[in-house]
Amino acid sequence: MYAVVKTGGKQVRMNPGDAVRIEKLDGEVGDTIEFSDVLMVGGDEGVRIGTPQVDGAKVVGTILAQDRHPKIRVFKMKRRKRYRRTQGHRQSYTEVQIDRIEG
Repeated sequence: MYAVVKTGGKQVRMNPGDAVRIEKLDGEVGDTIEFSDVLMVGGDEGVRIGTPQVDGAKVVGTILAQDRHPKIRVFKMKRRKRYRRTQGHRQSYTEVQIDRIEG
């Protein structure tokens, strides 16, 4: 069984037992989190597509980590104009272990 959930402005496919990294959510490590914005649920009995959400469906998971991705460098340059800018960025994420899919 799997579900497609909308979180952080993105759509993420989740299977029970998977650990997924999503945009930063509030909560401490070990807390239980529920995703109620389920767009699609699929499995052996078929696929249910929501309009826009599937009624009564939710995904339950446990927060494994609150961390940040590796740093990236953003470099801008305009040739022959003596313009150069360097900037760094680290995106925060939440790692969630998917426990079960209901509905």
